[in-house]
Amino acid sequence: DVYKRQLMIETIDQVPRLPKRRAESHKGDYGRVLIVAGSRGMTGAAALAGMGALRSGAGLVFLAVPASCWSVVAALEPGYLTVPLLEDGEGCVAAGALAELHERADRADVAAIGPGLGVTEDIRQVVTEVYRQWKVPLVVDADAVNALAHHRDVLGDHAGPRIFTPHPGEFRRLLGGKAAGEEEAIDFARAHGIVMVLKGHRTLVTDGKRVYRNTTGNPGMATGGSGDVLTGVVAALVGQGMTSFDAACLAVWVHGRAGDVIASERGQMGLVARDLIEGLPRVWRELEVR
Repeated sequence: DVYKRQLMIETIDQVPRLPKRRAESHKGDYGRVLIVAGSRGMTGAAALAGMGALRSGAGLVFLAVPASCWSVVAALEPGYLTVPLLEDGEGCVAAGALAELHERADRADVAAIGPGLGVTEDIRQVVTEVYRQWKVPLVVDADAVNALAHHRDVLGDHAGPRIFTPHPGEFRRLLGGKAAGEEEAIDFARAHGIVMVLKGHRTLVTDGKRVYRNTTGNPGMATGGSGDVLTGVVAALVGQGMTSFDAACLAVWVHGRAGDVIASERGQMGLVARDLIEGLPRVWRELEVR
C-alpha cells in the first residue's frame, strides 16, 4: 500500500541520532523515566528494564515495584531509584497503588509499564487506567499487553503517545487469538494511533505509515529478560526528546547491536540478558564516534 514507507538502516551512519549533550547540563536534562514493573518472583524484569534505561542515557530512572520486591530490586543496581507500591497477597501491584502512580507520572517525562507485573484483576485495572489517562509517553510491554488483551475496547482511547513492544504471542492475545503478523501490526498501529514494535527475527517497527525492519541481533538474544532491557532503552530515548517512532527504531537497532557485540566475543549459547546491559555502552560509543 502507498501509505507504507519502508525504512532501511543498513549502515551505522543511517541510525537516528540523539542530540549532542551540552557541556553545561545535568541529570534533569536527560529525562525522568518511570517504570512500573515487577512482582514477587519477577524482580529481575524490573531491574533489567531499569538498567537498560540507565545504560541508554536516562537522567533519572524510577522503578515502581511492589513493596515486598523493593529491597531486592534496589540491591541489583544503585543507579536507579525505587518506589515501593501497595501490593496484594501474592506480591503483585494492587489497585490501591494508583494514587501513588498518578502522582509519580505527573513528574515523569516518559513511563513504561509491564515487565514482570503478572496478570491479576488489579493489574488489569491499573494498566487500563494508566493507559487511558496518562498524558506522558508510555511504553507498553509484556504483562501490560496481556492485561490490555482483556480490555481491547480501550486501545484507541489514550491521552498520550503509546509504544507497544509485544512478542508475537502477546500480540496474538491482543488481537483476540487472530493472526498476528506484520500486516496486522501495521494495521493495528494505524487504527489505534500508536507505534508498534513487533519483536522477533527482524523486529518490525511501525506507526501505521512508516515501516522499519531491524537487521541487528542474533538467536542468542532469545533468552528471558532481553525484552525487558529493550523496554528500558526505548523509554530512555523518548525521555531524551526523540519521537516515539525514531526512539523505537534506534532502540531496537542498538539493542540488537549490543547482542551482536557480546556474541562476537562470547558466542550465542551463553548470552544472557544482563550481558546486553554490558554491550549497550559500547554501542553508544560506536555511535558517538561515527
